[in-house]
Amino acid sequence: MAATSQRDDDDDLISGINVTPMVDVTLVLLIIFMVTASVIVANAIPVDLPEASTGEETASTVVVYIGRDGDVRLDNSPVDDAALLAALRRAKQGSEEVRAIISADRGISHGRFIHVVDLVRQAGIPRFAIDIQDRDDEGDVVARAP
Repeated sequence: MAATSQRDDDDDLISGINVTPMVDVTLVLLIIFMVTASVIVANAIPVDLPEASTGEETASTVVVYIGRDGDVRLDNSPVDDAALLAALRRAKQGSEEVRAIISADRGISHGRFIHVVDLVRQAGIPRFAIDIQDRDDEGDVVARAP
């Protein structure tokens, strides 16, 4: 009778590859790809929309810039505080859902920025956004599309 030792069995090379984990990962990635591809394609289909006279107005946006020396621009036109307030009130009368985006230079005083925010609120625009530059994990500025 031939006997084999345990020592000989442990020294053999593993020649088979277990593909089950690889298939599992591949199927999960395929499912994720299929779901995200259908969402992307659904949003990218060009549609020629019909026109109607009873349609609702979409939210309009006004952009307020505060320069390094504190000068204020509304949609790229220089304005003083009174003209800014009047223009924002006109925009508010034209659309109830008007929103403001405030872009301020980092060198201006905090008080000047708060004054402009207060003017936006006095005009009846409670919803506003503060424009910023994005930074990545290393602290570098990320370029944004215009």
